[in-house]
Amino acid sequence: MAVNEKIFKAYDIRGIYPEDIDADIAYRIGRAYATLVQGENKGRRLKIVVAADMRISSPELKETLIKGLNEQGVDVVDIGLASTPTFYFGVANYGYDGGMQVSASHNPKEYNGFKLVRKNAIPVSGDTGIMDIKELVKKNDFTDPEDKGTIETKEGVLDDQVEHDLKYADLSRIKPFKVVADTANSMGSPYLEALFAKLPCRLIKMNFELDGNFPAHQADPYKEENVADLQKRIVEERADLGIATDGDGDRIFFIDERGETVPPYILRGLLAKIFLKDKPGATICYDIRPGRITRDMIIENGGKPVVTRVGHSLIKEKMMEVGAYFGGESSGHFFLHTENGYYEVPMIVTLKILEELSASGKTFSELISPYKKYFHSGEINSEVEDKEGMMKNLAEMFKDANDISYLDGVTIEFDDFWFNVRPSNTEPLLRLNLEAKTREKMEEMRDKVLAIIRR
Repeated sequence: MAVNEKIFKAYDIRGIYPEDIDADIAYRIGRAYATLVQGENKGRRLKIVVAADMRISSPELKETLIKGLNEQGVDVVDIGLASTPTFYFGVANYGYDGGMQVSASHNPKEYNGFKLVRKNAIPVSGDTGIMDIKELVKKNDFTDPEDKGTIETKEGVLDDQVEHDLKYADLSRIKPFKVVADTANSMGSPYLEALFAKLPCRLIKMNFELDGNFPAHQADPYKEENVADLQKRIVEERADLGIATDGDGDRIFFIDERGETVPPYILRGLLAKIFLKDKPGATICYDIRPGRITRDMIIENGGKPVVTRVGHSLIKEKMMEVGAYFGGESSGHFFLHTENGYYEVPMIVTLKILEELSASGKTFSELISPYKKYFHSGEINSEVEDKEGMMKNLAEMFKDANDISYLDGVTIEFDDFWFNVRPSNTEPLLRLNLEAKTREKMEEMRDKVLAIIRR
C-alpha cells in the first residue's frame, strides 16, 4: 500500500487501521526498525522485545511486525499482551537490545501503531530515528541477510515487574484504603490487578475486562467525560480515592474522595516532593505547560527543577541528559530513573501515593488542598494556518513580559499570569495553556489571548 507519511510522529508511529497501517506497513516497519538498530550495533546479533495491547488489530500487526524483524535477521522475544510500562520494564530489566510495542495508546478503536525503544528502553523519537524509519519504509528496499531471526516467548514479565516495583514501598505503612479503578477495558487492568493483590487495600474494579472495542468509553482519562462514571462511583462507594489509566497503561490519573480529579500538575509536584525524600537534592524534570505549582514544590523540597519540551520521549531524553531522578508530564506520564532505565512507572507512583496518604492521616482532597494556589485555563485548541507567524505575533504583542521562552512553542511570563502556546505536530492547531494567580486574571487573559489567536 502507499505510505501515509503522517503516521510517523514526534513520539511514535500511529494511524487508522487498515487505511494508514496494515499488515504490509507493519512488516515494513519491522524491517526498517531492525535496519536502524543493526546499523547502530554493527556485528552484533540483536534481541528485540515485542509486545501488544488488546486492540482488535494488534494480533495481525504484531505477527507481521515480528515477520519483518525476523527476515531482517533480528531475534524476537515475544512477551505477549502487555501494557507499555510492562513492555519498557521487559526491555530494560533483562538487558535486551530494544523493543517494539503495538499500540495506539489512548486513541479510538480504529487506530493502531507502534512505540519504539532502544536498549534500556531509551525512546526512539522523531528526532532520533522515527523519520529515518519513515524513509526506509517508503523506499521498501531492504537487504536480505542469510541468517534469519528467531522467536522465543517470555512469560512472567508482569510478575517480575510487580516484585521489582514493590521494593519502592513499605507495604506495612499502607492503610487499608478502598480504591475504585477504571481501566477503560485497556492495559492498565493487568498491572493494577496484580499490584493490588499484594496490598491491604480493597480494589473495586470498573471496566477491567480487556476489550479492543472500548465498550465503556474512550481510554483517555485526560478528558473529564471519560472519568465521569468513576467519579460518581467513588462518591457512591465512599471510597478513599480512584485511579484511571489510559489505553496502553502508561498514563495514570488519580481522583480524590470527593470525586474530583487531582490536577496532574499538582500530582507531579506531590510526587516530586515524595521522591525528593528518597533522593534529596535531585534534579526533577517537568514539561513546559503550566502549572507553576510543580516548580514551587520542587524548590520548596530542595530539588532542582528543569523544564522540558512536551512529549514523553522528549522528557525522558532530557532526564537522561541532566541526570534527573523523577519527571512528570501534564498529561499523566510519570517517569523514574530506575536502576535499569528511564520510563513510566505507574505502579511505583500508585504505591508512593498510597504511602503518602497513609502517613498524612488526611483525605486526598485535604492533602492536595494547599497546592491549589493558581488558576488554570486547561488546554484550549485553536485552528491556525500560520502557526509560526501567530506565535511571533504573540511574542511581539506581549514583548514587555518578564520572560519569553521558545523552548516549546512560545512561553510568556508576567508576575500575575503566564502562558504557553505551542503548535500541534500534525494539525493546523495552536494549543494554549494559561495560568494566573487569581481566577479573574486567568479568565481575563485567557479570553484576551484567544481573541488574538482566533481573530
